[in-house]
Amino acid sequence: MKFETPKIIAEIGCNHKGDMSIAKELLELAKASNVEVAKFQKRNNRELLTEEQYNAPHPNPRNSYGNTYGEHREFLEFDVNQHKELKEYCEELGIRYSTSVWDVTSAKEIVSLTPELIKVPSACNNNFEMLKVLRDEYQGEVHLSFGMTSKDEEKEIIQFFEETNQAKDRLVVYSCTSGYPVPFPDVCLLEISRLKKEYGDRVKAIGFSGHHLGIAIDNAAYTLGATWIERHFTKDRTWKGTDHAASLEPTGLRKLSRDIKATFAALRYKSADILPIEQVQRDKLKYRKQEKIN
Repeated sequence: MKFETPKIIAEIGCNHKGDMSIAKELLELAKASNVEVAKFQKRNNRELLTEEQYNAPHPNPRNSYGNTYGEHREFLEFDVNQHKELKEYCEELGIRYSTSVWDVTSAKEIVSLTPELIKVPSACNNNFEMLKVLRDEYQGEVHLSFGMTSKDEEKEIIQFFEETNQAKDRLVVYSCTSGYPVPFPDVCLLEISRLKKEYGDRVKAIGFSGHHLGIAIDNAAYTLGATWIERHFTKDRTWKGTDHAASLEPTGLRKLSRDIKATFAALRYKSADILPIEQVQRDKLKYRKQEKIN
């Protein structure tokens, strides 16, 4: 069995608190943590929210950056030119830029920046108007989470990309449980095995988007077949906002990257009965049978 090199995504999302300097600092910290991709979010809030939702108070006022939920979301939103600036900064640092898109307008804006990959969050993986933009107007990889998604909906999404023969070469699907944070019994790691069995030969790769605490189970996700590991990332888990509590801080992200890459290095069979590193110990320690004297 040959395991693919693991690729780790630091999901910054809106953990930058609407501050470009914090966003760039998080990119620097992600790069220092030895991960492959840093990811943000892009939303057109007027398109996503009804007037009532936009003007309603935030459901958790202590996490709000505005007087209404719409104002809160606008405060955290970067425009397409700011995303271009972030992409250029990623290129300067030597880390890959990506963004989750939540609506058609945002998808078109991010497609115009031609990143290597664009993410579809679980919340809008059934927005086929948006998926059509990513399928037909974009050439890079489409990464898509299956949180809060039925098996029938999964099949419909896979088939949508197969209609134009693009699933195998461009689509990466993620096992995910949508919660912040998710207790370990609800992570359901064996969903990775199910996705690999059902779709492994129909999509480009399988990923795991984890919203759990700590880094104890991410190695298991990789070993089960998730070659992309996505974790929320912040500088300080006590910052105001709903995602910070389910995020890794720099030390945690660095250890996650170290541990998964160590697991990748170890996942192989012995190339010989006695490895060179063992031969020295064998010569010194191995029990030797005494010849019998006739």
